Amino acid sequence: MSKLFEHLCAARGITPGFLNPKYDNLTDPFTLTDMNKAVARIQQAISDQEKILIYGDYDVDGVTSSTVMEQALILAGLKPENIQIMLPDRFADGYGMSPKLIKRAKEQNITLVITVDCGSRNHAIITELNELKIDTIITDHHETDDAMPEATAILNPHRKDHPTPELNNLAGVGVAFKLAQALVNKNLIKNGQEKWLLDLVLLGTICDNMTLKGDNRALTYYGIKVLGKTRRPGLKELMVKAGVKNLNTDAIGFQIGPRLNAAGRLDTADLSLNLLRAKTPLESAPLAEKLEQLNKKRKTEQLSATKEIKDRGVSKDPVIIEAGKWHEGILGIVAGRLVEDYQRPAFVLTETENSVYKGSGRSFGDFNLADALEHLKDTIISGGGHAGAAGVKVEQKNLYKFREQINEYYRSLHLPDQSKYLQHHADLTLTDFSDLTLATLDELQLLEPYGPGNEEPIFHLQDIDLLNVTRMGADRNHLRLDLRDHHNRHLKCLAFFAPEEWLQLDPATDRIELLVKLTLNDFNGVKSLEARICDIIKL
Repeated sequence: MSKLFEHLCAARGITPGFLNPKYDNLTDPFTLTDMNKAVARIQQAISDQEKILIYGDYDVDGVTSSTVMEQALILAGLKPENIQIMLPDRFADGYGMSPKLIKRAKEQNITLVITVDCGSRNHAIITELNELKIDTIITDHHETDDAMPEATAILNPHRKDHPTPELNNLAGVGVAFKLAQALVNKNLIKNGQEKWLLDLVLLGTICDNMTLKGDNRALTYYGIKVLGKTRRPGLKELMVKAGVKNLNTDAIGFQIGPRLNAAGRLDTADLSLNLLRAKTPLESAPLAEKLEQLNKKRKTEQLSATKEIKDRGVSKDPVIIEAGKWHEGILGIVAGRLVEDYQRPAFVLTETENSVYKGSGRSFGDFNLADALEHLKDTIISGGGHAGAAGVKVEQKNLYKFREQINEYYRSLHLPDQSKYLQHHADLTLTDFSDLTLATLDELQLLEPYGPGNEEPIFHLQDIDLLNVTRMGADRNHLRLDLRDHHNRHLKCLAFFAPEEWLQLDPATDRIELLVKLTLNDFNGVKSLEARICDIIKL
C-alpha cells in the first residue's frame, strides 16, 4: 500500500472491513418487520403454485427490483409461467400502484401481488385488492404514512411504526434482495444462488443514489464483481453499445444507468425490463439498440430544456420553480442540472392535460422535499418521494401559490448555508505529482464503487505551474490544462462544459491551484493517468 493511499484511508477513517467487506456480515433480513409473514405467504404461494403479480416502478431501481423478485421466486420453486410483472407508465399512471393493477389481477386470476420499490402509500388500491381476496406483500424504501396499508406484509425500513435504521439506506432493489436472502435462510433458495442477483442490486442502488454505507457497501462491492461476470445477455449487449471499457461507478452512473432509465423516461420501462430478462444475445441486440437511440433523444431533449430555462433566466428565490412545455421524462434530470449550476433546490414542471402541471424536484443538504410537499399538501394535487428527489402535480391556477408557499416554507426553516453541501472538499493536498501513477489508480479501485457516503477522492494540487490552456470540442467549451510540478513532472487536466472563467485562464499571468479527481486515459491501448477538474482556485 502506497503512502498516498495510507494517508487517504487515514483521512477518511477507512478500515480493512470497509475495503474488504464480508458478505456473511450482512444484516439479518429478518430484522425487517413482517419478514416472517412475507416468507410464510410466499412459501404457501410456491407450494400451491399460485399466480403472482410483481408490480414495480419505471426507473432503474424499479426495473432491477422487479427482475430480482422474479428470479428469487423462480429460484425458490415458483414456475415462471405463474409470474407476471407489471410496470406503470410514467405518463399515464405516474408513480405508485395504478388502478389498472386491479383489472389485470382479476383477469389473470392473481392471488398474490408483490410490490417492489413502491406501495407504501397506496392504501386504497390495497384495500380493493383485499376485498377481492388478493393478498399483497409490499417491498419498498420510500417514506411512509403514519398509518400503513392493510397488506399481508410490509417490508420497508422507513416504517414509522417499526423503523429499521440499520437498513434505511437500502434502495428498493436492496429490500427485494433482503427478501431473497430470507428465502435462502429458510432453505427455499439454495445458499449462494442469490449472489448472482447482485449485479442488479448494484445497478439499482447506484442509480437511485443511495448512501454506500453498511449493507450497501457490501452489496455494491460484491455487485460490481458479479456485474463483471454477469450471466445476463442483455447487460452484456448494453455495455457493448454504451462503450463500457472500465467497469466502475462512472460506467454505471453515466453509461449503463442512463440507458436503462431512458426507456421509462421517453417510452416504456418494459424495454429495459425485457433487456434484463432476455435469454439470448439475439433477443438482446434490438432492445439494446432501442435503448441507445432513446438515450440519444433524452440527451437532446434535456439540453434543449436546460438551455431554454437558462436563456430566460431563473428567479432569485431559494427554491427554483420552472414551468414550461417539456418532455415529462427529462424533468428530473433538468432539475438536477439546475441544482448543480445554481446551488439551490429546484422543481421543473411541464404542462399536461386539463391545466395540470406535473414535475420533478431535486434537493440537497437539509431541505427535505418529501417534508416540503407534505407541508404543501393542501396546495398541490399530489406529491412525494425522497428527501432529495420527489414528484409533484399542481393545478395551473395554483402554480404561483406553490412557488410562493414552498419558498416561504424554505425560509421558515432558517437553514444555515446549504451551498457547503455542494462544494468540493479535498481529501489530501499534493505539492508534486510523484504519487500520481497508474499504480495509484489501481489502489483507488479498492474504494469502488463510489457514491454518497463514499465519494470519489479529491486531491488539492498546490505549487504547480500552468503551462498551457486549450479549448476543445466543436463548441470550444471543453478545457484542457497542462500542468508541471517543481520536479518537471507533467499532468493533463480536463473539464467538460467548463465555465467561461476557466476557459479564459492565461498561463502567462495566472497562478492557480486545482481540486481534481484522478482517472484513466486509455487511448489506442496506451494507458495514462489524467485528472478531471472539480474546481480551480485563482491565487
